[in-house]
Amino acid sequence: MVSFGLIGGLGPESTIDYYRRILEEFQHMDPRSAPHIVIDSLDVDYGLSLVEHDRPKLVEYLLDSVRRLAAAGCDFGAMAANTPHVVFDDLVARSPIPLISIVEAAAEEAQRRGMKRVGLLGTRFTMEGSFYPTVLARYGIECVTPDDREITWIHDRYIGQMLRGDFREETRDGVIGIVLRLGNEEHIDGVILGGTELTMLLSSSSIGGVPALDTTELHVSAIVKRLHD
Repeated sequence: MVSFGLIGGLGPESTIDYYRRILEEFQHMDPRSAPHIVIDSLDVDYGLSLVEHDRPKLVEYLLDSVRRLAAAGCDFGAMAANTPHVVFDDLVARSPIPLISIVEAAAEEAQRRGMKRVGLLGTRFTMEGSFYPTVLARYGIECVTPDDREITWIHDRYIGQMLRGDFREETRDGVIGIVLRLGNEEHIDGVILGGTELTMLLSSSSIGGVPALDTTELHVSAIVKRLHD
């Protein structure tokens, strides 16, 4: 049986969500069996500190995790978070096993749906990073982010609330308001929920009439497909 390794803990709530969703989707495809999964859980606070202050050390931190998964017999792996994909290319270049990108999964789905201009929500590192715009551009899709004030507002609630498993109604309403503004003023035809906790805060396939891409769902689908290949 193919073995899959998940770099988790970034943060814990989304790791639990990934595990549950992988099991559920695998059961839909093959109810007679269950996947072999190894989870290596990392420290989200330390990881975020490295994202902000030391990207080379972040690569090493994630690479150590990948090596542990490979040593445990995993045939491929993935990170249960969007933000650490800021160093995905550097990680892939040194990884002993193939890694499935959440960004590629989202871009493929956006292209499949015919989206040309999408909004991007997530941590500040994701919204201000180049990794989503770069990948989306390869698919002919333009990436639009909130304004500076909105980025700060989302990031503070992401780090202070959602990563801790604190999902508040007022935060949900605020994020919906930002999506509505992007739809009305920036004319986006879709929004990428580029934070695996955001997909837990907002579970709807449409936000204010704007189609929403659940990056966890898309990533899990790519993982389960690989498990069945």
